[in-house]
Amino acid sequence: MTFEELKAAVAEGRIDTVLVTTIDMQGRIMGKRFAAGHFVEHGYEETHCCAYLVATDLEMATPPGYANTSWEKGYGDYALHPDLSTIRPVPWLEATAIVLCDIIDPETGKPVPMAPRQILKQQIERCKKMGFTPVMAAEMELFLFRKSFEALRDGGYRDLEPFGSYNEDYHIFQTTKEEGIMRPIRNHLRAMGVPVESTKGEAEAGQVEINIRYAEALECADNHVLAKHAVKEIAWMNGHAATFLAKWSTDRVGSSSHVHQSLWKDGKNVFHDPAGEYGMSDLLRHYIAGLIEYASDITWFLAPYVNSYKRFARGTFAPTKAVWSVDNRTAAFRLVGENTKAVRIECRIAGADLNPYLALAAQLAAGLAGIEQKLELEEPYDGNVYRAGKAAEDIPRTLRKATEAMRNSAMLKAAMGEDVIAHYTRAAEWEQEEFDRAVTDWEIARGFERA
Repeated sequence: MTFEELKAAVAEGRIDTVLVTTIDMQGRIMGKRFAAGHFVEHGYEETHCCAYLVATDLEMATPPGYANTSWEKGYGDYALHPDLSTIRPVPWLEATAIVLCDIIDPETGKPVPMAPRQILKQQIERCKKMGFTPVMAAEMELFLFRKSFEALRDGGYRDLEPFGSYNEDYHIFQTTKEEGIMRPIRNHLRAMGVPVESTKGEAEAGQVEINIRYAEALECADNHVLAKHAVKEIAWMNGHAATFLAKWSTDRVGSSSHVHQSLWKDGKNVFHDPAGEYGMSDLLRHYIAGLIEYASDITWFLAPYVNSYKRFARGTFAPTKAVWSVDNRTAAFRLVGENTKAVRIECRIAGADLNPYLALAAQLAAGLAGIEQKLELEEPYDGNVYRAGKAAEDIPRTLRKATEAMRNSAMLKAAMGEDVIAHYTRAAEWEQEEFDRAVTDWEIARGFERA
């Protein structure tokens, strides 16, 4: 929907509310509901938000230790500048449209470097200076539950009954039971302009995958957050709950968000070279070598919470080793579409709980570093990577290890800026500190009587 089309819809009474939104550190859509008439007259230029939107945790707490905003600095305002190219209808809400905004520092007039959308834009600009356009797609996995968010919360999240009762990977009968939720999700997202290709059952009861058509990197991330938001709202409107938690049960597989990536130039995939082994160009080989070399550095951007690391387990389709392979789902990086024009690399480290702007930016930063440094790519791993042992480097298995790798990464500091890495290192530290303070059900059940 163009701005002119929005104005016409407002004048005709078809749109009366505009969601003026931005993306927080966790990848959630935050913002205000504008009277549509005010937005098209004045609000389309600028509005304001508290600076803490890029300095909070999942609970919207105000953790200490951030340099850009704090109680000492008074938690002032940032400006939100609507990106009018992102205006879309919200078909599941009556007479409503949405627009995504960039976050601007009113003192400098420049984008806030810690804002997730800006971090991705920075890496896209690096690509452009090298003559490339990053094209990406992020799969979405989630679980659907029979009860509502409110009922599950009131019950202490103890009676978590997913849809279905057995593995529904590719299962049409099982997924028919979920169509009351998934069909509106597909149709509403396509009506919104988010190009959903398909949905399918995944490898667990109640687990679903949504596939959205590849797009340029910023559009890919925008589509991802809009789809995630839609899933939660539409599930809620139908009396059910959906979670993107990476691992909600000890006994069930986790949820991922595999990221497919390629670089394009003049409308062609420059990762493809018909004369190269597997149809790979030298550029792609350097790019994958960068992903592997800096896998530990970027893991936090793909797995940002304590819970994220519970997903990395053998025999669950989640990777444990930072190696690449050819169409092998046990590796962290899987070559897809070998010997075709669609050849690309898939990162399988990322969990469903990622912030897509940060995840895509981090992978671009690592891949571009591989190109700049002309890193050599090792031979692909063949066979069961879970059995690689010490022959392959482990993916960080805890939040602490991933935080240290990010904190000490010269590559990330050069690519994103030292202030940005310090900011997100603090976010990772806070998550760990909050968990370390908590007494878990496991501890009580294990030691209440026996200790």
